[in-house]
Amino acid sequence: MKNKKNKKQNIINELLEMPREISETDPKVTIIGFDEMLIENYKGILEYEEFYIKIKTSIGVINISGFNLSLEQATEYDISVKGKIESIDIERILDENE
Repeated sequence: MKNKKNKKQNIINELLEMPREISETDPKVTIIGFDEMLIENYKGILEYEEFYIKIKTSIGVINISGFNLSLEQATEYDISVKGKIESIDIERILDENE
């Protein structure tokens, strides 16, 4: 049922020529240097420490490692991480249809 809804939404988005990043629920990650990153369309915070943050998205989990990490801004749709970012790792969740 979810797949049918996604197909209909994709058709509408194509007809309206909506940019993918606006209409999709896939996460969008913006990295600014080694000090800040913005994650849009996140689902939740799984783990939060000063040296490690784990964020759930619709396609997997984003692991951020570093020093003095903090969640600066968090809304229902996006979250901002600041600090000395050392590494970013993405764990993909395989779709049942793949």
